[in-house]
Amino acid sequence: MAEEGPSRLGRGLAALIGDDAAYALGDTNAPAPRGVREVPIEFLRANPFQPRHLFREEDLADLSNSIREKGILQPIVVRPVQGQADAFEIVAGERRWRAAQKAQLHQVPIIVKELTDAESLEIAIIENVQRADLNAIEEAAGYDRLMAQFEYTQEQVSKLIGKSRSHVANTLRLLSLPDGVRSLIEYGKLTAGHARPLIGIPNADTLAKEIVERGLSVREAEALARKATTGSEASRRATAARREKDTDTLALERNISDQLGLKVEISFSGDKGGEVRIHYSTLEQLDEVCRRLAGRGNPRIGSLN
Repeated sequence: MAEEGPSRLGRGLAALIGDDAAYALGDTNAPAPRGVREVPIEFLRANPFQPRHLFREEDLADLSNSIREKGILQPIVVRPVQGQADAFEIVAGERRWRAAQKAQLHQVPIIVKELTDAESLEIAIIENVQRADLNAIEEAAGYDRLMAQFEYTQEQVSKLIGKSRSHVANTLRLLSLPDGVRSLIEYGKLTAGHARPLIGIPNADTLAKEIVERGLSVREAEALARKATTGSEASRRATAARREKDTDTLALERNISDQLGLKVEISFSGDKGGEVRIHYSTLEQLDEVCRRLAGRGNPRIGSLN
């Protein structure tokens, strides 16, 4: 995976973690790192604040082969584990660490920084987002954790990662999608652009599967979502219209219900007439309704007795 250039990482990161660690994250404008040392690979442990959860085996295999040939070119940024000697928590570089294990390296280069939990999460997000290593759901979850656990605002997250506030807001909205849709995004079967129009749609899971199966473009997915939304809204309005009855209709329903001793519903369909529904629970009740209807040539509904 290509390393990120200095313009994307920015000097704010160097101010936060120092030039040496910024260099390790790809800021080639920073001076070459000093204080890099090698430690046994078993001294390192994964970062609990790591926003990335999926490490594809094929990617790790490629990186492992490269490390086996050339070693680790960029040091892994770590922080000490409090109360434990010779134990370090990875801040940035977990993919390199995993690949180094596959390559059976015994020693890895590290840069040790004293960082808070919030700073550790910040750097982990920056490294992954700027290198496009996160899928959209992982990215959204990282932003959400910064905001929920460390009380960041969307504006602060936006400045931290160097992306627009609208990007942050739109990414966070993906977390409201059903689990099935989110899973499709996480495994690369659905892009954020395809999934965004599905936010708030009741049958989002079904539409997402259709988008994947048909290989729809983003614009086609948007059109599909609009069609589904329009149909759903029309159905809702029709249902609401059927439920809104005037007092005369309600009085007529009560009158017939009292006469038959059964629940009766009357609905109108504009100029095309309507329907009368009589609800019964037993065959005896149905027989009684049929007997009454058959016993009159053309009875007036209001005079059934």
